[in-house]
Amino acid sequence: MSDSTKVLSANHIEKRVISSDGSLTILHDICFDISRGETVAITGASGSGKSTLLGLLAGLDLPSSGDVVLMGQNLHSLNEDGRAMLRAKHVSFVFQSFQLLTHLTALENVLLPAQMIGHKNAEIEAEKWLERVGLKERLNHFPKTLSGGEQQRVALARAFITKPDILFADEPTGSLDEGSGERVIELLFELNRAVGSTLILVTHDAALAGRCQRQLHLQGGRLA
Repeated sequence: MSDSTKVLSANHIEKRVISSDGSLTILHDICFDISRGETVAITGASGSGKSTLLGLLAGLDLPSSGDVVLMGQNLHSLNEDGRAMLRAKHVSFVFQSFQLLTHLTALENVLLPAQMIGHKNAEIEAEKWLERVGLKERLNHFPKTLSGGEQQRVALARAFITKPDILFADEPTGSLDEGSGERVIELLFELNRAVGSTLILVTHDAALAGRCQRQLHLQGGRLA
């Protein structure tokens, strides 16, 4: 893979934490590259380090050793503010728990990231994205009045409105029933194809992982 196609590289990353029993290594010597437009699932049993790895790749945390290069930037070379600015420019997230702001309507939740980057016609775009996920009639509803599946669809619209280079998704169907989960999966890949983002997701769902072009399986903190 040429450097021009790489959007993310993990170079011998390890993550260690200090516990009452001493130093515990959660991730061991993780190495891989991800290219522009790829869809990649990170799989493994509970406790294998999946969400820890996702946080390192997104610059929400730093590895104990090794390097993560995101969009050509070594995350170790940036301070916390610099990493936040890099994420704002290139990255979006979808979480299992939706992470919607409860005091904002569906429209306002989707609008927020677009406004933060100075998106022109942000409100019109937000309305279009909510219509695209089937929530045209729910623009002014607050999260507490929406079902779990509807909340996750709002989260998808919010994630894609900025047309991110990379979308990180952490168990995006983990708190949904089967029917809602299938609808969200279809939307996730449909919107991702339309925008052309690189998709990196953590999941226990074999069907969701199987939709990705590549799977990275963690076992005991190592790539299996």
